[in-house]
Amino acid sequence: MEGFTCTRCGEVHEDIPMCFGAEYPDYYFSVPPDERQLRIEHTGDFCVVDEEHFFIRARIEIPVVDSDELFCWNVWTSLSETNFLRANEKLNDPERVNEPAYFGWLQTAIPGYTNTLNIKTLVHTQVVGIIPRVEIIEENHPLIAEQQQGITWQRVIELAETALHG
Repeated sequence: MEGFTCTRCGEVHEDIPMCFGAEYPDYYFSVPPDERQLRIEHTGDFCVVDEEHFFIRARIEIPVVDSDELFCWNVWTSLSETNFLRANEKLNDPERVNEPAYFGWLQTAIPGYTNTLNIKTLVHTQVVGIIPRVEIIEENHPLIAEQQQGITWQRVIELAETALHG
């Protein structure tokens, strides 16, 4: 599908953005800005707060109905220290695709959904160089239904408008 006229800003967007994301886990913002350099270790894919809260960047993929397209959210999930260390250990290992999924709690507020913080997830490692995939497992959350059943192009536009303009 090509472009849309945004109901929020009135502009014609030639392309529909299909991926949005968060640079940091939500928990990152609970640390005062003047303390972050001392208390947080952050790379593009991993984040540790106070050496006791462990997060990994991953992707929620939502199929678009009657299409081969995926709408994506780049998000952060918490991991246990054991799974966090394992994910780091396997970062460049081609065999990491054989790892069992890691349980985590979603740590990204996703626009267009009721509360997404701390919903249950499974993090599936992918081939080296590909961001892990998140499977939502929180019962009765709208995000799990959309991930399993897909969304329409109209819903894609609605989510894009919300992500772009709040």
